[in-house]
Amino acid sequence: MDERSNKYEEANDRPTDMKSITECLDVLQRKGFADQFRIEEGAMVSTADGSKYSPGDVIAVNFFRFEGITDPDDTSILYAIETVDGKKGTLIDAYGLYSDPEVSDFVKEMEIHKKISTK
Repeated sequence: MDERSNKYEEANDRPTDMKSITECLDVLQRKGFADQFRIEEGAMVSTADGSKYSPGDVIAVNFFRFEGITDPDDTSILYAIETVDGKKGTLIDAYGLYSDPEVSDFVKEMEIHKKISTK
């Protein structure tokens, strides 16, 4: 049974006031994205309870890119994830040259929502 909310009302195409990945993680955690995920052997794994998900079992409801202050190559991307069983959490990867190929392959297969503002 799919327990994802699929209620993405807010546009996520605007820049945020969040300047650091830590600040963004704090905001997402307050919004219920408390779990953390990692990619392991082609599956997304919850660090809280070890639950495993395929790309079809998750949706990235938003994502945020961050560049290092002193080095533009120090770039990361943070995904806000919702799973088919209703868990909400985050997945972090480097962006570009330093990205983890296993994470990149998983992300290419999962659904990523990008709600555009109509205002």
